[in-house]
Amino acid sequence: MNIYDDNRIIMTLDAGGTNFVFAAIQAGKNIGKPFSQPANGDCLDTCLSGIIGGFDRLKKSLTTAPKAISFAFPGPADYKNGVIGDLANLPAFRGGIALGSYLEAHFNVPVYIRNDGDLYAYGEALGGILPTINQELKDKGKTKQYQNLIGVTLGTGLGAGIVQNGKLLSGDNGLAGEIWNTPNSISPHQNAEEGVSTRAIIKSFESNENVTEYNLKPAEICEIAMDDSHPDCKQAKQAFIDFGTHLGDALANLIMLYDTSIILGGGIVAAKSLFMPAAMKVLKGKFANGQDRIIQSLYYIDDAEQKAELLGISPSVVSAPGTTLKVEYNNSAALFIATSTIGCSEAVSHGAYAFALSQLDQAGK
Repeated sequence: MNIYDDNRIIMTLDAGGTNFVFAAIQAGKNIGKPFSQPANGDCLDTCLSGIIGGFDRLKKSLTTAPKAISFAFPGPADYKNGVIGDLANLPAFRGGIALGSYLEAHFNVPVYIRNDGDLYAYGEALGGILPTINQELKDKGKTKQYQNLIGVTLGTGLGAGIVQNGKLLSGDNGLAGEIWNTPNSISPHQNAEEGVSTRAIIKSFESNENVTEYNLKPAEICEIAMDDSHPDCKQAKQAFIDFGTHLGDALANLIMLYDTSIILGGGIVAAKSLFMPAAMKVLKGKFANGQDRIIQSLYYIDDAEQKAELLGISPSVVSAPGTTLKVEYNNSAALFIATSTIGCSEAVSHGAYAFALSQLDQAGK
């Protein structure tokens, strides 16, 4: 699918616990400027009224009618049937609200809802890192093309979506890619998210009884880590090292299960210089028995040298015995890891757009 060659207009929403971001997209580009408004997730009537109002505002700004509404909502949810379940940050939806059907009845267009981590991965796969790296490979005359991607979101929690051969992997219950609740071999008593989240950074920082500042946000801890003159600098740096170590552990499990490159998004990626060395140390490390943690060659392509190495890989040529046939032999199991350049919100919007187009195509619309 090429989202940039499709003129259908889709209205999208990136629903967070605090704010809802609305956008209208055509041919992979925003029509006008996206806007946000408070979620009001503690009052159902106010929240629903805000969603209707947001989409009404979008619709009035368009010269052509939208073909569908498509948006990201956190789980738990029955995405297939458009029912939002018990959300911690949006308590008004507890007990289950048929949001999809509610909006379809109001706007008379199909409504598609998916997990935000899924749509982030889908957006990066169709309009972000994957087409970018594949084009760069083509420009260098390489035949290698990447078809699969895992998008991982780093923030209040740990989320992920999986794209295989251009399609989202959903699972039977829409719960594929729930990396947050995978095992944590660094801290076996807790799940992965407890080591890879904003609260994990805060907890690690405050675990040292000698720190001089408390009740800080991760962004503030990051500033301290960047300031070598600050008395808490060492502990701030350690907090991000701990975060990166847990992240590397979680990503290693995904890579070995799915043999897929990874794109990282979310606000915490701004501190990548503080945590990515620790993550890569785990990913390129070994188990106690000497076995490599991952068997693929992994390149962190935010680093120019590693990106050049990845783009420079060429297949070998081997012969078919007893013939004159020559065959390419891709004997380098190369994957990449990177941080998003388009940003998490834009990637989610691209993903929502692409997902709606795919569903409309299936329905012959």
